[in-house]
Amino acid sequence: MTPARLVAPGLIGAAQREGPWYIQGTLVETGEPTELWIDRGRITYAPVPGAATLAVGCWILPGFVDAHCHVGLAAEGAVDKPTTEAQARTDLDAGITLIRDAGSPIDTHWLDGQPGMPAIIRAGRHIARPQRYLRNFGVEVDPADLVAEVQRQARAGDGWVKLVGDWIDRAVGDLTPLWPEATAKAAIDAAHALGVRVTAHCFGEEAVSQLVHAGIDCIEHGTGLDTTTIAEMARRGTALVPTLDNLKIFPGIADQADAKYPRYAAHMRALYAHRVAVVEAAIAAGVAVYAGTDAGGTRPHGTIMAEVQALGAVAGPQFALGAAGWRARRWLGRPGLDEGAPADLIVVPTDPRADLTARAQLVKA
Repeated sequence: MTPARLVAPGLIGAAQREGPWYIQGTLVETGEPTELWIDRGRITYAPVPGAATLAVGCWILPGFVDAHCHVGLAAEGAVDKPTTEAQARTDLDAGITLIRDAGSPIDTHWLDGQPGMPAIIRAGRHIARPQRYLRNFGVEVDPADLVAEVQRQARAGDGWVKLVGDWIDRAVGDLTPLWPEATAKAAIDAAHALGVRVTAHCFGEEAVSQLVHAGIDCIEHGTGLDTTTIAEMARRGTALVPTLDNLKIFPGIADQADAKYPRYAAHMRALYAHRVAVVEAAIAAGVAVYAGTDAGGTRPHGTIMAEVQALGAVAGPQFALGAAGWRARRWLGRPGLDEGAPADLIVVPTDPRADLTARAQLVKA
């Protein structure tokens, strides 16, 4: 192969997006050699006269997807517009060109169409119960109002709704579901009637089982999944976004809870201990698994490669890159490296499947 020669290694940025440009290399998804052109911000496989060479002998993959991200959210809750914009730019700089925003306290539709911004698919606000989630993050309703709130957030988002499935119940001293099972099913059915998919934050065993059987479309974190629920997810086509790198916060949560909520602390440590086995079992069962960082709140933006590396350690680099790339785009109904698709792509001089650490460095170039 001709040695890689790149004008701009890493994400194809706004300056390169219009073209016309010529790229020759290998598709990471299939391992097949290809030639493509960028013309007026779009990918084409038909030669474009006069195109300048952007890269030769490179490896090509679609821009990354962060399937669990919170733009417009920080630890204290909603942030202002400049901070929101900075968060989105940080994600783009990390190679993320598509975000599934899994709950934000502000409406970020004003970002749509702005140059130098990733595309965002929104889930409206988190839906939680009063005093049963992080303060200032979500909208809080009693179970009797859940269906109406799901319908409201369905109209505010871009095809998704986000429930908080479980959280610590201080009266019990451990994780418990936020919603009665029948109420959750009615809410999921109401969202589906509007053509909207539903996902849920779930740490423990009980809520995730109830929600999967209620027909939910996706589970976030999913540390409490057992073999029975995993099998049901595979049967129903329920997706999992495990946020593996983010789960490293569990021991710290347990340490803080030890004195007042020892049962909860022990539970969080047990969930953390089994996190990798859960993801391995889900993948083995055929559950669709995607990469998400949980950026926003207390988590920094732009950490998609840490999540890719974490998934790569479990299932291999090819699986991990697909979970943040071509498979995630198909799941969300967005194009990858297709004819006529937006020129949201990454080119690197070496095979990223061979060294995900090197890929992390290159994306920042």
